[in-house]
Amino acid sequence: MTLEDTSGSTTSPPDDYLERRALRRGSAGWLLLTGLGVAYVVSGDFSGWNIGLSKGGFGGLAVATVLMGAMYACLVFALAELSAILPTAGGGYGFARRALGTWGGFLTGTAILIEYVLAPAAISIFIGDYVESLGLFGLESGWPVYLACFVVFIGIHLWGVGEALRFSLIVTAIAVAALIVFALGALSDFHVDGLDDIPADPEAFGSNSWLPYGLLGIWAAFPFGMWFFLGVEGVPLAAEEAKDPVRSMPKALALSMGVLVLLAVVTFFAATGARGSAAVQEAGNPLVVALQGDGEPTTLSRFVNYAGLAGLIASFFSLIYAGSRQLFALSRAGYLPRFLSLTSRRKSPYLGLLIPGAIGFALAAGTGDGARMLNIAVFGATISYALMALSHIVLRRREPGLHRPYRTPGGVVTSSVAFVLALSALVATFLVDKDAAFMALGVYVIALAYFAFYSRHRLVAKAPEEEFAALAAAEAELERD
Repeated sequence: MTLEDTSGSTTSPPDDYLERRALRRGSAGWLLLTGLGVAYVVSGDFSGWNIGLSKGGFGGLAVATVLMGAMYACLVFALAELSAILPTAGGGYGFARRALGTWGGFLTGTAILIEYVLAPAAISIFIGDYVESLGLFGLESGWPVYLACFVVFIGIHLWGVGEALRFSLIVTAIAVAALIVFALGALSDFHVDGLDDIPADPEAFGSNSWLPYGLLGIWAAFPFGMWFFLGVEGVPLAAEEAKDPVRSMPKALALSMGVLVLLAVVTFFAATGARGSAAVQEAGNPLVVALQGDGEPTTLSRFVNYAGLAGLIASFFSLIYAGSRQLFALSRAGYLPRFLSLTSRRKSPYLGLLIPGAIGFALAAGTGDGARMLNIAVFGATISYALMALSHIVLRRREPGLHRPYRTPGGVVTSSVAFVLALSALVATFLVDKDAAFMALGVYVIALAYFAFYSRHRLVAKAPEEEFAALAAAEAELERD
């Protein structure tokens, strides 16, 4: 069957097309999926979020974190419904393809790719910084460390998805245990007066000790409030390799979000209360600073420092997985060059791992600017969030009778909250780093030109997301007749 519509056209590839692009099904149950959701994010608890204190102070970052937590919670509930409807490797792209057409699918998939290609590159730089600060093997932060990260961890992914997700779960468990130990140690030295010790800017509207940069500081802190949760939306990308995804995916998303909320609360309060917001606001390793300040390293601070490296590895490793699956799905459907979706004998999309890895390494080695790359990743993420939330709203309105094994609590109200907050976070990226936002926008424009002039005329009818959309179009046409 070949589908043609106003936004593009599909082609019929050889009979063995999908056989050469098959993932290993049934490799991940709800526990591995939950671990994957936490692994995407856990590095953000060890560093990055604290810079939001320099944008909004304790109160500003606290409000921003609550709002961004609400956005992610609403988005996760919406994604749980969508992933039960369409459990394929396309994730957000697949949902948007069904709801918003080929243009919506490509816009969403490209935004997700920007996030998952740039974030590992940034984290590899942070790993290098940790390796150097810990004095491991006498290594300094630089391209050899970045290269080792990509080679070793992509190699594990090439070995097989089951092995990769089990490795991710183990490293994530170590990082989470370390955060709990950190919180117990830091809370023993908790001082309320340290929370609002950043001097207020008298020229900022609405400024006070809790909001030293005024009301606008809350908005500027949005991207940093996101760092407690950034990446959890990638769990549906494992749907095609999951055991019983209709049941396991909603459960894993909900559990991941619950764990992340708990970790965010205890980390935020413990770090700022132990040493003060001013002391940790620009620290590269805020948890270590919270434990030792300007003093000598302690046994606990050393442990947390090593665990921070484990957290960075967990996120780096998992984000590589997410990026490869998004690239695989877009390529399999013809939105990107089809050869990128070829899989090995072990059912790993080897080019979908190697090519983004090469790009990520080149960016890390060539720029060394992890913060800038993370800001670009956040820009892509916020666009994808808005489009995924919109997809949920559209499908609820346009196809109310669609079989939904799981239904989002609150329905379109929930996804509407996620949509509005995602757009607010998108605007906030320009407040934090407008250069990074415009760089991401430039990449977006180039990708859209490729789709407009080439790939939208060569989509693959056999791809699961395209067949799903074709079926919907056929049903709608029958109803009209």
